[in-house]
Amino acid sequence: MAFSINDLNYEKDSKERMPWEHYTEEFQKADPAEIAGRLSIPYDEETKQLTLKFLGTVYHISWPDFQVTHEKDDMGFYPLEEMIYAKILTIRFLLNGNNSQGSGRFKTYREMPWGEVYLRQFDGRCIKRLAFTYGNRLKDFKGIMEHIHAAPVDHGDIAYQVEIFPGYLIQMILWEGDEEFPPSSQILFSDNFPVSFAAEDMAVMGDVIIGSLKAFLKCL
Repeated sequence: MAFSINDLNYEKDSKERMPWEHYTEEFQKADPAEIAGRLSIPYDEETKQLTLKFLGTVYHISWPDFQVTHEKDDMGFYPLEEMIYAKILTIRFLLNGNNSQGSGRFKTYREMPWGEVYLRQFDGRCIKRLAFTYGNRLKDFKGIMEHIHAAPVDHGDIAYQVEIFPGYLIQMILWEGDEEFPPSSQILFSDNFPVSFAAEDMAVMGDVIIGSLKAFLKCL
């Protein structure tokens, strides 16, 4: 079955799915100083802006209206300004997340406490999409990852580690296809993710990152 972001609790087409308006209302009611303290991120009382790093770029997020701007860098694409689901992911992190560092261990989506939730969708939309988009384009993948200053790690045929939010690390691994076997991939998460993220967050997170790769490629 094809996976759509609409399958997750991020859309507004049913009473169970909470819309963007819900999150912005919750953000307006939140205490930005409490958010800053809980996440150990800067908050400027004068400008009423939180500062948060997302996928290598430093962003300023205004309270209470959640307007996002980035600090000048060489990325060329800014998902937190361009992608609604990156914004929803971030606002959920600000409202529910905690400052946390992993133990150094990484886990698959399935190994998370709620790993069976959205597993089929995560596998189709994230794991298989990564493999079939870049499994035979390792040079493009390497170029993108170097562009966003990802750290190489020793897995598969090529692998890189990105930090999506401070302290929350994701490893993306590719095995190149050949005449006998199709390309394959894996996505690993630092073991602190359950501290701040639910199953639907992580499914969307993979989608946001892989969706961003195509945009970053155009910036090379």
